[in-house]
Amino acid sequence: MGFCGKKINVKGVDILLYQNNHEDFISLTDIARHKDPHHTDDLVKNWMRNRNTIELLGFWETIYNPDFKPVEFDGFRMQAGLNRPDPKVRQRF
Repeated sequence: MGFCGKKINVKGVDILLYQNNHEDFISLTDIARHKDPHHTDDLVKNWMRNRNTIELLGFWETIYNPDFKPVEFDGFRMQAGLNRPDPKVRQRF
């Protein structure tokens, strides 16, 4: 995968486009730079730990990866946190 020489500008932030097998991909780091230009690594790490993200990646892999191993994936999914309020916490207040 390599930089294809194209970029898009979203809300004042340049986002590089990468190409692999004639398909375009965007840089998550560039997107994170919009929120916090100095800590993009932390933003991407936190996003990757989010259970909703893990669920999306599992769904994507199920569709597009013939070698995907759903049983092994369940271990990652079960360790990830959910991105929604815990109803038990609300009941305490």
